[in-house]
Amino acid sequence: MIKIYGDSRSGNCYKIKLILSLRGIDCDWHEMNIQAGDTRTDSFLSLNPKGKVPTVILDDGRELDESNAILGYFAEGTSLLPHDPYLKAKVYQWLFFEQYSHEPYIAVARFIQVYLDMPESRRDEYLSLQKGGNEALQIMEQQLSKTPYLVGDMLTIADLSLYAYTHVADQGGFDLGLYPHICRWCERVKTLPCYVPMG
Repeated sequence: MIKIYGDSRSGNCYKIKLILSLRGIDCDWHEMNIQAGDTRTDSFLSLNPKGKVPTVILDDGRELDESNAILGYFAEGTSLLPHDPYLKAKVYQWLFFEQYSHEPYIAVARFIQVYLDMPESRRDEYLSLQKGGNEALQIMEQQLSKTPYLVGDMLTIADLSLYAYTHVADQGGFDLGLYPHICRWCERVKTLPCYVPMG
């Protein structure tokens, strides 16, 4: 059986839990406490020298990490990753956007608030992240005002990737009420068959 090493509060790990549930793939979940150093142990580093979660051990023993790469692996051959080269490129476009223009603001702000309980030493950093996070949400809002999903009419891994941290963006200080199309998109994802919540 596929083994997943992950932190249930992490959006990056949640992406994997969500796609596996939507696809009906069973896994053996190993909960990791990042703050307690679980990802820095010799045994874990022997699986993934980067010391990062999520880490997947496939049923043939091969290792795979980086959340969006894992999404791509489990989406291959399904409607979650279009066959059309242009549409597939649009999916990748959103995946890169998630990693470089969305997660560095929204996920980090949430980490400071939820994981670290807003230490005074990081308050200025937290506040500085709000502008970039809202800019990313505005870009998503514009697209979702035109199409029900980020790449047209069908759910793809672009949606799963960006949903992970977007639907809990309020935990990083972002007011999702300012983005009605994002809110409707979040509700659309929540009604998918076999949807599982974070945690």
